[in-house]
Amino acid sequence: MTALFALATSLLIGLADFGGGLLTRRTPALTVVVVSQAIAAAVLGVVVAATGAWHDAEPRLWLAVAAGLVGPLAMLAFYKALALGPMGVVSPLSTIGVAVPVGVGLAVGERPGLIQVAGILVAVVGILLAGGPRFGGAPVQRRTVLLTLGAAFGFGAVMALIAEASSTLPGLFLALFVQRVTNVVAGGAALVAGARRGARVLPEAGGLRLLRASLPGLAFVGLADVAANGTYSLAVQHGPVTVAAVLAYLYPVITALAARGVLRERLRGVQAAGAGLALVGTVLLAAG
Repeated sequence: MTALFALATSLLIGLADFGGGLLTRRTPALTVVVVSQAIAAAVLGVVVAATGAWHDAEPRLWLAVAAGLVGPLAMLAFYKALALGPMGVVSPLSTIGVAVPVGVGLAVGERPGLIQVAGILVAVVGILLAGGPRFGGAPVQRRTVLLTLGAAFGFGAVMALIAEASSTLPGLFLALFVQRVTNVVAGGAALVAGARRGARVLPEAGGLRLLRASLPGLAFVGLADVAANGTYSLAVQHGPVTVAAVLAYLYPVITALAARGVLRERLRGVQAAGAGLALVGTVLLAAG
């Protein structure tokens, strides 16, 4: 079950990233983050009320608040890095955040077997290559690298925090709700502050009308992100964090394949090789 839930996580994150990337071509990134998370928070609020998840509140629910504060910062750092530097550098470098949940697993005493270690190594190399790393070319600014690393470890921290924020299924719904509300409050405050400084909030062409037309896509991005956090939490509850984390980080493969299928973008040779290695790593992890 661990492999199944973790692979579902990578699928959901990959599709959410692809959808978010399309939306940010027309709408400011922070607006995409806030609106998509607000929709997700509203849906989760209904789920929490319907299931009575309030009764499953635990002292460690503060971890969900921490995840909600770290998430928007990581996302903004990632988008800023993409704006400053080449995607062929930023995208694969961002996956280094897998070190955070894997480190958590090792810290709590997990010791993967030989086959699983081989699978982890092969899958991580495949993940890095699937992002389409750029070799050579102009040097990348230090600021771009620092922003990317900050975003990477932020994403990894969110996964680790939300996985530890609850121990029951209703508690997981509550933790995800608290995380999303925190996302909206923190992101909304940054959005208002930016608007006061003259930053663009609505799409440049179409304004509020285009934003309303984008609501189905924003809802998909927000709900896919929530579902990914949920399936990852279930994955680590059913098996080793070291395995779940690596399988969950296969999302660059999904994003690249989505771009190939929808936008007809051609996969570079290095990306195709990365996808193949990631698949081999997945098989080894599942077999181990």
